[in-house]
Amino acid sequence: MTAPAPQPAVQAPLLGIALRVAAMALMAGLSAIVKWTGERGIPVFEIILFRNLFAFVPLGLYIWRTTGFEVLRTRRPLGHLARSAVGLSGMFCGFSAVQVLPLTEATALGFAAPLFMTALAALLLKEPVGARRWVAVMVGFGGVLLMARPSPDHMNALGVTLGLLSAVGAAGAMVAIRQISDTERGPTIVFYFTLAGVVVGLVGSLFHWVTPDPLTLAMLILGGLIGGVGQLLLTEALRRAPVGVIAPFDYIQFVWAALLGLVIWGELPHPLTLVGAVIVAASGVYILHRELVRFRAARSTGLD
Repeated sequence: MTAPAPQPAVQAPLLGIALRVAAMALMAGLSAIVKWTGERGIPVFEIILFRNLFAFVPLGLYIWRTTGFEVLRTRRPLGHLARSAVGLSGMFCGFSAVQVLPLTEATALGFAAPLFMTALAALLLKEPVGARRWVAVMVGFGGVLLMARPSPDHMNALGVTLGLLSAVGAAGAMVAIRQISDTERGPTIVFYFTLAGVVVGLVGSLFHWVTPDPLTLAMLILGGLIGGVGQLLLTEALRRAPVGVIAPFDYIQFVWAALLGLVIWGELPHPLTLVGAVIVAASGVYILHRELVRFRAARSTGLD
């Protein structure tokens, strides 16, 4: 059997928003599973292995039904390697942060990724960054400081460091994707990142393997499945609606994380975490707005 020819997606902003919100719920669920399985003694590399191995189930079905497997051909193997190295470093730090911080706090620290992306794009891609975006970055980092609560009595230095390194990794991955997206399609990038995750998770697990009990094994498999589905929903949302419409809904992940943290662990977000998360989210939305303004201006100039 051959896969059906891919059809262009019909623009449907409300559907795109719904897909993005659902994706954020799944990503919050994945974080909860990472935290729960970590508490059951499963090492981070083993969690990464299951997360990526079972993500191939929905990913393979998606590729077969939409693009066909010819999409796996690539002209940028080194670009995929760099993107995977940075992204998996961020995944390792993010999974580790979730295990030592409250779920809402780890999630909120991840919101710093657009702030780091702006700085990295300026440094690595030589993209012009105006004064207003730099101000938004500085304000956003003020929000990060509020969430971190840098005092000896309150700061979880290890957790905050891991959370911020995860955000740096996510930002670096986005910059790397920008560098290869001129020739590589979304499913191609996701496939090779997932493949690299399986390899890294397997190699790391060889040094420390903990055989999970049946319930923990089921949760690890579920984490891989919902992580894969969540990634595909993010991709599909971008096909259905402009990024400027759906990206602000990424911050609803904090709400899902707060609900899961309360129900499973009885966690209540610290007031400063809430205030800091709002500041960081607002800064991220403003940076996105300025990115879109710059993009539209550049496209308009190119058409003149």
